[in-house]
Amino acid sequence: MTGPVRIRVAVAAAYDVVIAPGLLDELPAVLPPFTHARRAALVSASGISALYAERVTAGLRARGLAVEPVLVPDGEEAKSLATVAGVYHRLAAMPLGRDDLIVALGGGVVGDLAGFAAATWNRGVAVVQLPTTLLAQVDAAIGGKTGVNLAEGKNLVGAFHQPLAVVADIATLASLPARELRAGLGEAVKYGFIADPAVLDLLERDPVAAVAGEPELLTEVVRRGVAVKARIVAADEREAGQRALLNYGHTFGHAFEVLAGYGTYRHGEAVALGMVAAARLGERLGVSEPGLAQRTVAVLAPLGLPTGGLRLDPAAVWDVLGRDKKARGGVRFVLCPTPGQGCVVDQPDRRLVEDVLRSLA
Repeated sequence: MTGPVRIRVAVAAAYDVVIAPGLLDELPAVLPPFTHARRAALVSASGISALYAERVTAGLRARGLAVEPVLVPDGEEAKSLATVAGVYHRLAAMPLGRDDLIVALGGGVVGDLAGFAAATWNRGVAVVQLPTTLLAQVDAAIGGKTGVNLAEGKNLVGAFHQPLAVVADIATLASLPARELRAGLGEAVKYGFIADPAVLDLLERDPVAAVAGEPELLTEVVRRGVAVKARIVAADEREAGQRALLNYGHTFGHAFEVLAGYGTYRHGEAVALGMVAAARLGERLGVSEPGLAQRTVAVLAPLGLPTGGLRLDPAAVWDVLGRDKKARGGVRFVLCPTPGQGCVVDQPDRRLVEDVLRSLA
């Protein structure tokens, strides 16, 4: 594949997702114009900052911006109101004006935090997403969902705030720990089941190369995932309808993350377990074709993702499911009739769901 791939997210304030290796060294050329911005707050966690902040800072300065670093903790536990409050105090000290911008350099946690800070600081400033994990490149950095967690559930406090641009440098994936890369593949698999079965074919054909982080394969996986997400977000920016399909595996997965304790499962690992649960529920309801659950396990297991070994109290799971943002007169689930198709179903018989939960043990 030659040259960067550009995928347009055609929302009201449209923007490009640019995908290629080496893009952090090309920021002056690939970033859009900043009309009146004078300053950029570069939000990152310490590990990623040490690897890439110098290059990003140089690129932003080449565009005439003064750059102020803002370090935040790493890990899902950092997605809190307390962390955002700390970011606000740093922005006030700069001070970051309404015409300035926030740049998120890191994975999904940093992207969500920085995006939420951008959505709410001065009632909204521009944000540029520079995702450095597979999960963020294929999903979290695109679409404008921002937010933080509460003890009661994931992303319960947040806002829709589309970025000015997303720059996915595939070369940054080489620095990922193996577990983080595998977790990102879990999120990528979702796109195969809800919209693009070619993603499943790619990963089934050579799971060893996928887990090893082979750049051409990952570029294609990211490209396909972004293309699906861009299309769905453009059609349903604020999740009034089909955007809910992007939550395949997430209704169960978010509950698993909360109840197991943040950090027990990476997000993509919890989504993998959630997709197994969703496939089994779909088969039991007669919505999904026979064998879907078996294929789900067959795709996920060679990627080193969990497909079982989970023991949770079904009543506690129901308590968390009831706070799901898609709930409407009951808990709704995203299911997959056949690879490449997704649908949303109203709350099924609770006993069926409990049977599925027990099957994950």
